[in-house]
Amino acid sequence: LTFDEITITFWKIDNSTKKETEDNKIYELKKETGNSFLFQEYVYSQHSTNYSFGKNAFLNEITFHFSVFFDLCLSIMFSSLTSSALRPTSTPFAAAAALSSSAGAHNPNKDFEVVQPPDDTVQALKFSPPALAQNFLVSGSWDNVLRVWEVKQDGSTEPKAEQRIQGPVMQVDWSDVKHSSFCNIRDGTKIFVASADRQVRVWDVSSNQMATIGQHDQTVSTCNWVHSPTYSCLITGSWDKTVKFWDMRTPNTPAGVVSMPERVYFVDVLYPMGVACLANREIKIYKLDGQPVEVKSMESPLKYQTRSVSIFKDKTNGAPVGYAVGSLEGRVAIQYVETVDPKANFTFKCHRSPELVNGFQEIYSVNDIAFHPQHGTLATVGSDGRYSFWDKDARTKLKMSEKLQNSITRCCFNKTGDIFAYAVGYDWSKGHEFHNPQTKNYIFLHACFEDLKPRVKK
Repeated sequence: LTFDEITITFWKIDNSTKKETEDNKIYELKKETGNSFLFQEYVYSQHSTNYSFGKNAFLNEITFHFSVFFDLCLSIMFSSLTSSALRPTSTPFAAAAALSSSAGAHNPNKDFEVVQPPDDTVQALKFSPPALAQNFLVSGSWDNVLRVWEVKQDGSTEPKAEQRIQGPVMQVDWSDVKHSSFCNIRDGTKIFVASADRQVRVWDVSSNQMATIGQHDQTVSTCNWVHSPTYSCLITGSWDKTVKFWDMRTPNTPAGVVSMPERVYFVDVLYPMGVACLANREIKIYKLDGQPVEVKSMESPLKYQTRSVSIFKDKTNGAPVGYAVGSLEGRVAIQYVETVDPKANFTFKCHRSPELVNGFQEIYSVNDIAFHPQHGTLATVGSDGRYSFWDKDARTKLKMSEKLQNSITRCCFNKTGDIFAYAVGYDWSKGHEFHNPQTKNYIFLHACFEDLKPRVKK
C-alpha cells in the first residue's frame, strides 16, 4: 500500500439523478506527502440559484478529521498496525537515511543533522503531536532560546520559528487538542515552556507570540499538557516543592496546587497516569481522571539521583501501566504500578564503558528515556555519548550507537515512530574542567522504525 497524495471531494447530490457531476462539486481538499493542505472551493448552480459554503467554518471542522485520516493512512503504510505483507520494508525517512552521506567525526552514526542547531546544551526536545500532519521539532536550551524546525520525510529540516526568554528552558510540551470546550487551546500549534526564571509560558507558534500563564517561587522544572474527556490543563512541577495545575481559561491563577516533600525534578504524564520524581529519590504516582489522587509513593529502586522518567503502556489495551526511571549510576528500573508478579519489576545496567578504564568500568548518567509509540520498546541516552534501544519485555538490548564526541542530553520519537531525535552537548557531568565552549552542539535524526522492532524468537 503506497500513495503520494490523498484527495477528498465533497459533492452536492442532484436529487433527481442521485449522481455526482462536475457542476455539483463543492469542495476539494488535497493532501500531498510532506506538504500542507491544498483547498479548492467551487460554486455550483441549480435552478438558476447560486450557492456557496462557508470556507472558514468548513475548514475548521474538516482539516482536523482529514489530518487524522491522513495520519491513519501513514500509520497503515509505516507502522506495525499493518501485516508484514502490506508494510513496506522502510519508510520514506528511512529510505532517505540509506542514501545520506552526512558523516564525520561528530556524526559517527551517519544520521541526519538538524540545521542551525542551538548555541548551548539542549535541555528540552519534543516532536509535535498527532494534531499536526507534519513533523515539527522543538528544542529548548541553556542559551534561553526555543527553536522549531519542520522535519521532512527526505531528512531535511527547515527552521520555522524562534523565541528567546529570560532563563534557561527546562522542559517543553505541545498542545494536542483540536476541539475542546474545556480550554481555549484549539490545535497543536501551542508550546508550553517551563523555565529556570520561574515563569510558565505558552508560545503560539503560528503567530510567534509568547505569553506568561503562571509562575512558581523557584525554577519550573517540568510542564505537561493533559487533555481528558472531562478537562484540559497544564501541569507544572518546580523546585519550590509544588505541582500546579493551570486552566487556560484563567491564566496566572492555578486551578490546583499539590505540595511535595521535596523539589520536583522530573514528571511524566500519560493520561490518566502521572509520575513525579523528587530530589530525595521519592517517586509519587497519581491518578488524574478527576481530582489528582496519589495512588502510590515509594523510594526509587535506584540508589542514586533520578535523571529521567518515562511512562509505558500495556501492549494489549494501550493503557499506561508503569514507568521506567533512570539515574546517575548508569542503570534503569522498569516498574509496574500494579503487578501480581514481583519479578515483573527489574533493573538493568546501561551507559557504561565497554572496556575497563584503569581497571574500572566508567559509569555514566542516563539522561533521558523514551518509549516507541508503536513497538513499546525504549530508547535511553546518556553522558557516555551513546543511545541504546531496548526491549523491556524480552529484557534484551536491540542496538547501541557509536560513541559521539559529547553527551546526549535529550531524545524523543515522532508520532509515527519512524524518526528518533537526539541532542548532543555538554551536560556538565564532568564539571567545569571538561567544558569547552568552542564545542558545537548538535541535534541528529535517526531512521529508527526497524531498529526498535522487537526481535522475533526463533
